[in-house]
Amino acid sequence: MPFGCLALRDGRTYHSLSDVTDKYEIGQVLKAKEFCELCLVKERQTDKVYACKKFLKKDGRKVRKAAKNEIMILKMVNHPNILKLIDAFETRKEFYIIQELATGGDVFDWILDQGNYTERDAANVIRQVLEAVAYLHSLNIVHRNLKLENLMYYTENNHNKVVLRDFYLSRFENGSITEPCGTPEYLAPEVVARHRYGRPVDCWAVGVIMYMLLSGNPPFYDETEEENTDMHNRIIFCRIVAGDFEFDSPYWDDISPAAKELVCRLMEVDQMLRITAQDALWHEWIAGNGASEKNLKDGVCAQFEKNFAKAKWRVRRVCTLKNQLLYLLLLSISGKPITPGTTHTVLDRVLLSPPLSQTKLQTKVSSKCHMYVCMKSYCMSVYLCVHRIRVSVGQRERQSDRGRQTEKRGSFYHYMIDCVPDPLVQFTSCFNQISSTFINYTYIKSKPFLH
Repeated sequence: MPFGCLALRDGRTYHSLSDVTDKYEIGQVLKAKEFCELCLVKERQTDKVYACKKFLKKDGRKVRKAAKNEIMILKMVNHPNILKLIDAFETRKEFYIIQELATGGDVFDWILDQGNYTERDAANVIRQVLEAVAYLHSLNIVHRNLKLENLMYYTENNHNKVVLRDFYLSRFENGSITEPCGTPEYLAPEVVARHRYGRPVDCWAVGVIMYMLLSGNPPFYDETEEENTDMHNRIIFCRIVAGDFEFDSPYWDDISPAAKELVCRLMEVDQMLRITAQDALWHEWIAGNGASEKNLKDGVCAQFEKNFAKAKWRVRRVCTLKNQLLYLLLLSISGKPITPGTTHTVLDRVLLSPPLSQTKLQTKVSSKCHMYVCMKSYCMSVYLCVHRIRVSVGQRERQSDRGRQTEKRGSFYHYMIDCVPDPLVQFTSCFNQISSTFINYTYIKSKPFLH
């Protein structure tokens, strides 16, 4: 695959940051993911816009490994349902991965926006996912992180082409893999049980995706609504290992027998008996006329909105919070003082539930900073941040097993910049006085773990 410049050089020679910026104009950070920051870049020579992942080496060995892994995998693959690698750079401090930009949005959001949604629409999505997975498996590559959130439509105007993203957990199947990783609700039984595993884990994940596309429900769920994440995962894992899923009425009453049969074969507990991606492509529901044309829109969307209401709630809260922060900005511009009390009052008014815990630190904020807010929810952390924040924290008392202790902390910077799902709101004026406020939300939905 041709590249504008060599991605990784032999030895200890690195690209300079100017190698990246001379070729690409780097835009603002749109999203902070678990291992990287996502932004848009524009190639200066052609004005083409691409997606860019920036991995910071200082974030640890796992981040460095994830970046190298994704570069290695993407340089090997070439498939219409996999976002292509355009360029890759390694500087002394970062990895930059430049890829095609998918503008069609998530499959999940597309379903919610449709007036008509049938099994045939779901089959079209699953067929393309299986084609990409079968291609990866032919190269002995295991994706290991297939989930509904990693499926996107390639363009906004044509919702016929689905593409896969996020290959930082992918691995070559050289022998059997034992390292557990992925998102709990999508994990195969052999991963949960810490057995050796390989390519069949991807087929299991496709089965989970198919189950959700047809019913709007996850196949494995926690009826107790346990609020403890560890306990919730244990309940889910027990059901996964036992293969304890059902085609519940009324959600599956109108689903074809062929669809149910393929789900069962993809979600076979015994990985040796599980259908392969290539064989699944020949299944009646994919290749034949097994998929029903009955409109499933109302039932599927109702369940999607019920099961993923917290994610949508998060989106509404983030947008509302942005509006409130803009209000604070206007107060600042008008010359009215912004005190920590005012800030917390506004936040409390916006974020009434679920209960939140705040950690208030005595801080000093640099003139270029306005505010830092962290919201943890659903399957990611949402960060709202303006420019760089320098926080000087003095002594802080904390309770420990040995009694109350005084902890001394110095100056540090916050670089996390994100606003999901909307583009980052750039605040261009300075607050006079404002404290750094941390807001933690704990939701019991898919959280990546054990990376």
